[in-house]
Amino acid sequence: MPLLSKSNYQAPFLLRNGHLQSIYPSLFRKLDTDFYQRERLYTHDDDFLDIDWSKTGSKKLAIISHGLEGSSHRHYVVGMVKMLNQNGWDALAWNYRSCSGEINRQLRFYNSGTIDDLEFVIEHAVKTMSYQKIVLIGFSMGGNLTLVYLGNKGSRIDSKIERSVVFSVPCDLKASTRELAKFTNKIYMRHFLITLHQKIKAKMELMPELINDDDFHLIKNFKDYDDRYTAPLHGFKNAEDYWNKCSSNQFISEIKIPTLIVNALNDPFIADGCYPIKETSNSKYVYLEMPRSGGHVGFIQFKKDKSYWSEERAIEFLKHN
Repeated sequence: MPLLSKSNYQAPFLLRNGHLQSIYPSLFRKLDTDFYQRERLYTHDDDFLDIDWSKTGSKKLAIISHGLEGSSHRHYVVGMVKMLNQNGWDALAWNYRSCSGEINRQLRFYNSGTIDDLEFVIEHAVKTMSYQKIVLIGFSMGGNLTLVYLGNKGSRIDSKIERSVVFSVPCDLKASTRELAKFTNKIYMRHFLITLHQKIKAKMELMPELINDDDFHLIKNFKDYDDRYTAPLHGFKNAEDYWNKCSSNQFISEIKIPTLIVNALNDPFIADGCYPIKETSNSKYVYLEMPRSGGHVGFIQFKKDKSYWSEERAIEFLKHN
């Protein structure tokens, strides 16, 4: 696919800095979620996934995957759901294990390659509803997860899944992890470790003999966290093994449906390895768009309907035949 080197996104004059674009929406973008209809799915391993529906009676469905330590209630998910509904789509925003407001039952949590849970949600939507067309949308870690899923499925993907759009994707997990470990990103790293620690403590109450937070204060970055928790809890040798096996760059060549990756060049979360120029240039299906600005899951714009550019861009891509 041709590289989409030109992007029409223009950041507001006073919000062109990547950090401001990343932080501002989390602090100031307030969107209600009263329209959600929650459903609990029980997994094959005696756990659960909470999914939130927003239906318009459409025969088209978008399934949305959120970012690390996010949820279906994050501003970028809710904004996308509202835009989809306005354009005649049903939306299903799913929450990863431990992300719906209630700690999950099993020792495992979620990670950047948890495609079994994404597939479980997709299969539920296909089996229980009569949708004629399904698309996948992912943000940040959810974008990586979506690409890994699509690459694993390849030409075996369900024929109802026609397109995909992902934003702010850490396509190279190792590169992104190193970027977030930098001093300039300390505020984000601290936030993630605080929320992850809270979940570890909640899990300790359920199964104290299997998990603990001894010396958690010594964990300073994702290398430390993934070595201690993510890797052993999900069957990886260590953090490096996890990153190598779950980075979506390596799966792009196997994706067989039209897919758009949008990664801003000033995204503070992602590094050079997260812009898959070579991989997308050699693909017949995957486009890469790199706006000069946008931050991490930012793409702010000030409109009366409170929509953001990422939502408009997604609809534009999904409308193509």
